Amino acid sequence: MTRRHVPWLLLALLVLIQICYPLTTGDTRARLTVATVVLGYLLSVGHALLTRGPRTAAALVAVATGGGFAIEALGVATGFPFGSYDYSGELGPKLAGVPLIIPLAWTWMAWPAWLAAVRLTTPAGRTPGTLTPGGHVGRVALATVGLAGWDLFLDPQMVAEGYWVWRDATPALPGLPGIPVSNYLGWLLFAVLLMSALRPLAGPAVAVTDSRDDPMFALYLWTYFSSVLAHAVFLRLPASALWGAVGMAVVAVPLAVTLLRARRRPAGRPAPARTGVDTPA
Repeated sequence: MTRRHVPWLLLALLVLIQICYPLTTGDTRARLTVATVVLGYLLSVGHALLTRGPRTAAALVAVATGGGFAIEALGVATGFPFGSYDYSGELGPKLAGVPLIIPLAWTWMAWPAWLAAVRLTTPAGRTPGTLTPGGHVGRVALATVGLAGWDLFLDPQMVAEGYWVWRDATPALPGLPGIPVSNYLGWLLFAVLLMSALRPLAGPAVAVTDSRDDPMFALYLWTYFSSVLAHAVFLRLPASALWGAVGMAVVAVPLAVTLLRARRRPAGRPAPARTGVDTPA
């Protein structure tokens, strides 16, 4: 097995665990939740390390994991920026009131959301690092929505399981009681800070993509489509299935279309020049 196969293996294990999740209950489901987050974290950080080197992996951990813990600790202590909430004890050990796996979850999905935004904002046939109109601001905005849209699935699911609870859940989105709108605004705020900091800290290697990023694109699309199915059918959360389907589609649908078009290019037709990730970190 080569280094290129490692992310695919971790992704396969992640998919297997997530398939098992709706088939379990109680403590078993909580343990699977923890295992999913840890495996997703190893997948994203490991992919960053293998494809772009120590600088990028360290920046991802510093910004997403370190920043994720800091914003969660602030949120638990003050209610800003998400609203007032408390974590139960079902997600493992806590520090400053925050389960240690929570910052790992931020990291797990931040990396594929960033790479998806890079893929969508790099015109085919252009030199590496070239951006579509809107430039870096547009890329950060797309990555922000790509990450924050995931929470339209995540929070309703975790609240339904009792993993955290809001002290004041008003106003809430239609069909999603128990979660204030301030939570989603807080996600947008932190996501834009995270994505804005990642590029300058991680270096030029994160501004381009190539085929080695396919496992991360697969992770993002699997998360989207499997979440819609799971919420609509297995978890009996139809409202979050709808909200998440709409919110995360802003990135997931264009990404799926872009990747399908690239695969369907007629044989013998030269492919447009694609960007690579060989730029030294």
